Amino acid sequence: MSKKLFSWLSLAILTVLLSFTIEHRAIADTPKHYTELEFAPLPEIELPEYDRYELDNGMVVYLLEDRDLPLIGGTALIRTGSRFVPSNKVGLAQLTGTVMRSGGTQNHPAAELNTILEQKAASVETNIGVSSGSASFSTLTEDLNTVFPLFTEVLRQPAFAPDKFAIALRQQQGSIARRNDDPGNIANREFDKVIYGESSPYARTIEYQTLNNISRTDAIDFYQTYVRPDTMILGIVGDFDSDEMIERVQAAFGDWQVDVALPSLEAPKATQKYNNGLFVVDRPKLTQSNIMLGHIGGQFDSDDYPVMSVLNGVLNGFGGRLFNEVRSRQGLAYTVYGAWSPSYDFDGMFVAGGQTQTSNTVPFVKSVISEIEKLRTSLVTEQELDDAKESILNSFVFNFQTPSQTLSRLMRYEYFDYPEDFIFTYQKQVQDTNREDILKAAQKHIKPKQLVTLVVGNKQAMNPSLDSLNQEITMLDISIDSSGQS
Repeated sequence: MSKKLFSWLSLAILTVLLSFTIEHRAIADTPKHYTELEFAPLPEIELPEYDRYELDNGMVVYLLEDRDLPLIGGTALIRTGSRFVPSNKVGLAQLTGTVMRSGGTQNHPAAELNTILEQKAASVETNIGVSSGSASFSTLTEDLNTVFPLFTEVLRQPAFAPDKFAIALRQQQGSIARRNDDPGNIANREFDKVIYGESSPYARTIEYQTLNNISRTDAIDFYQTYVRPDTMILGIVGDFDSDEMIERVQAAFGDWQVDVALPSLEAPKATQKYNNGLFVVDRPKLTQSNIMLGHIGGQFDSDDYPVMSVLNGVLNGFGGRLFNEVRSRQGLAYTVYGAWSPSYDFDGMFVAGGQTQTSNTVPFVKSVISEIEKLRTSLVTEQELDDAKESILNSFVFNFQTPSQTLSRLMRYEYFDYPEDFIFTYQKQVQDTNREDILKAAQKHIKPKQLVTLVVGNKQAMNPSLDSLNQEITMLDISIDSSGQS
């Protein structure tokens, strides 16, 4: 056989083989329709092993070892909150939470504290919110001997440096001056007020005058009253030996005693101020409306919480009724949402809303209310039920992706006096939810006649006008009282 013929035959055979391989690969790589995809069942969630201790002074300590990375982090949950602050000193809790850290400690002034932490690529942070306070740290394992004592000092010996307190005060004043810049922030803030009432600890706003009533001594007194071991839960997770860590914690906090009387920690009640009504913040320069509507809701320990979570899945999110009907089919919204949103120890809200073009404001409100009412009058479809339950149960595993997430959940449940297995009981009840359960829960917890509607937008440009909603309109004045500005 000639060389030329051999080369030609070799090339022909190679071409055939390549063609077969390419064709075979093309067939193998043809994507399946999403309905044909099959996935292994999700694994059962199990809590990792952890240790729980209680020091003689009442401090609760959780320890959870995680040796995957040379990192250690911890958080102290502090039984406090802005809801315990007198009405004439709103802002005191936030200032205290800020200056506990920014003001340095009695042994380490702020600049020195910052420098040490920056050099170690570590952090120590503090904060006080509505219903809790926190102090946290994160560090490389090798730097624990440096960072943990600093964390201890921030908790036990904050200096509340006068200059840092003055800076924090000015920052709060600056926040007041800017608070009407964002329509979304306006809507959230004012909606809290029309639901709970402007004097409610769950809706109050910091004002120049309330800041003027707050001194550095007030912050120190608030700290000494509420930041105490007998009401604190400390959780630490990371690369450590538990026996050694509890000795470290005992040495750092075991002798901490507070001689200030224990304050009342009972959560203030939440009630709805207006049973219905249409409230408007007129912003003539806006070309779209921010809309919120809803009424007071419930708490996580409600027997119907799992069922209402499934209802939320039917109503809310990508593929939910509001998205499909209000946004996609009717084209009435840029964004739209709706959910029964409970809280741990006071009543949360049922709230729906979104953003829409100014001229679509009234149709948007009507459409959202229509979808809400449908939940109370007819059964959801089997497909809606299955999709909502599947979404909740499939995402359940992500509540426990990391040991720190698990530890945070355990601490939060103890803080609010919920059982350790609360989340697992919830999972089982979601699985057992049926269409009739959703209809019954919707009729009990969703109350269209008690809906309060808030609109932030250009009232004059709305067509049809808000009058066509046949509700009494209350105009809200959000101007900032600068009489107390220093």
